[in-house]
Amino acid sequence: MHYVSLSYGYDPTFNAPLPWLERVRAYGGVLSALAKHGKVSHIVQIDYEGVYAHEGVDYHFVNYGDDLALFPNRLHQLVKSLKPDVVIVHSFNYPLQVKQLRLALSFSMPIIVQNHAEKPAFGARKILQRIADKWIDAYFFASRSMGLDWVTKGNLSSPNKIHEVMELSSIFYPIDRAEARAETGIDAEKAYLWAGRLDENKDPITAIKAFLKFAETTPGARLYMLYHEHEILSQVEQLLSQAPNADAIKLVGKIPNDDMLYWFNSVDFFIAASYYEGSGTAVCEAMSCGCIPVISDIHSFRMITDNGNIGLLFPPGNDEKLLAALHQTQMLDVAIEREKALAYFKSTLSFEAIAQKIHDIASSL
Repeated sequence: MHYVSLSYGYDPTFNAPLPWLERVRAYGGVLSALAKHGKVSHIVQIDYEGVYAHEGVDYHFVNYGDDLALFPNRLHQLVKSLKPDVVIVHSFNYPLQVKQLRLALSFSMPIIVQNHAEKPAFGARKILQRIADKWIDAYFFASRSMGLDWVTKGNLSSPNKIHEVMELSSIFYPIDRAEARAETGIDAEKAYLWAGRLDENKDPITAIKAFLKFAETTPGARLYMLYHEHEILSQVEQLLSQAPNADAIKLVGKIPNDDMLYWFNSVDFFIAASYYEGSGTAVCEAMSCGCIPVISDIHSFRMITDNGNIGLLFPPGNDEKLLAALHQTQMLDVAIEREKALAYFKSTLSFEAIAQKIHDIASSL
């Protein structure tokens, strides 16, 4: 089977294959694993042209520019020339282009669209999504319940086309705790980690409020916060300035992505308080290192935790419920819970597991 995947997005900030491949390792690993089931070609639009073979995948770099964004005929002719057996389109934001793709290909060729955190559209795009739906054979969502929301809101026609497939995985893995802490400098006996943007959706305020209360009765508890964007940093700093035990929260800030290997392996618990996530990259990465998730009860996080069987869930925005979950972490058998997280990651969230699921679904179409 020949898989051809593509995105209609154009990114002129990259002008060579390797920097782009480095940027998308969390998704590229899925393609490489899928290549064990058949031939894989991936079409990329950046400021570079040429075919580059990498880890079993043929990357076709093209530079058609934004002038062909609405009517990407050249792109569709390239897809057709590759003679695919199935085509995977990334993002729900291009229904007009997907309809044109169907017209350029055999009507019997399966087209799959992968959700990448897009929410159901309104207005004209919603109408286009409903029209394009007639020409699409399957949809991949990180959580089936996320896809069902699209059906409920009328953007998609049938739940039968919806499949639960994670969009990406983790490049990280377990390493020795002492080695990891030698890099991070963490020495707290009860260390917790939070990583993400400091914005309203990630809701660090709820995480901090709960952890400050938790630290009042849990000597040695420390929360280390990593962030690369700081939209509400001033609110975070103001909250901490009013807390007598503010030293329980360590604002680390931005670190190189590769160093996340050491941070995930330096702690037992990972906290996330998001209101919405398309999948949950950081949680997935944390679990790949054996971290036990303490995360908000949202669609994608329920999938990542096997409906709460892994770690602990709490209602978004509820610091009292998060506080209760933090207290509950002290009663868990950490060794057993870490093994559960690692086992579920391997069986469901790893590159190999995702590729197998894609292959099984594509073969059934």
